Amino acid sequence: MPGKIGTETEINRILKSNKLSAKKKFGQNFLKDESILSKIRDISECDKDTLVIEIGPGLGGLTELLCEKAGFVLAYEIDNDLIEILNNNLSRFNNYEIINKDILTVDVNKDLDKYNYNKIYLVANLPYYITTPIITKLLTEVERIKRYVVLLQKEVAHRLAGKPSTKDYGAITLAIEYRGSAKVMLEVNRNAFIPAPNVDSSVLRIDIYDERKYYPKDEKLFFELIRLAFTQRRKTLLNNLGDKYPKEFIAKMLEDNNYKPSIRGEELSIDDYIKLSDYIVDKR
Repeated sequence: MPGKIGTETEINRILKSNKLSAKKKFGQNFLKDESILSKIRDISECDKDTLVIEIGPGLGGLTELLCEKAGFVLAYEIDNDLIEILNNNLSRFNNYEIINKDILTVDVNKDLDKYNYNKIYLVANLPYYITTPIITKLLTEVERIKRYVVLLQKEVAHRLAGKPSTKDYGAITLAIEYRGSAKVMLEVNRNAFIPAPNVDSSVLRIDIYDERKYYPKDEKLFFELIRLAFTQRRKTLLNNLGDKYPKEFIAKMLEDNNYKPSIRGEELSIDDYIKLSDYIVDKR
């Protein structure tokens, strides 16, 4: 092989020799900076006891580095045209499997059952257009994944790791925090990709709690409350929740829990939402 897969020269050579170009419909942007690829792998802290799930391996730039360090790499690639190329590019490894399917349609747990690893991490350069559905699916369906290291659109990464009373903070932030701790680890300029996207990127790491941290009395109601609270960010909690509950009830709830009537959803922490959802349960 002429060189490392994740370099500009090698990416262009592979695409040209196979008469291919990046496909917009699959959100393909190939990372051409070997140092950034190495940093992503190092941030994951994967080792020979780790099975790494990768989504959208593309030409295999990150996959190659993961195979060098991880015990096994289970990669999902939707693009039929890249399967043979991937297998050729990774031919020196025997610790990977490429599954030619859409990650949103597969039973990941069933695929994982074939392997015996205690540590399962997700490490991926995610397609921008389906970032949130992918993360939501895996967080809710695949409890065995204990760490996520994902390269995604900068705005989305900062939203997932947002703090209360900031513009980044929202319902998805709380959904992440409910299951683990999120931190932006690295910023990546748009010019590090072929082709360059219209936005910059960030690497986000999510570490899932070893033991459950939060215990609302009604989990479904808790998440519904969060969703309602951020229906319209400029509205107060009283107005947003008033679409579902009588406003006098919400006003009394806020008063009983020492919140000002004008408080907005973005001002409340996850503990605040648990307290309010538990209040609603108790008053049913």
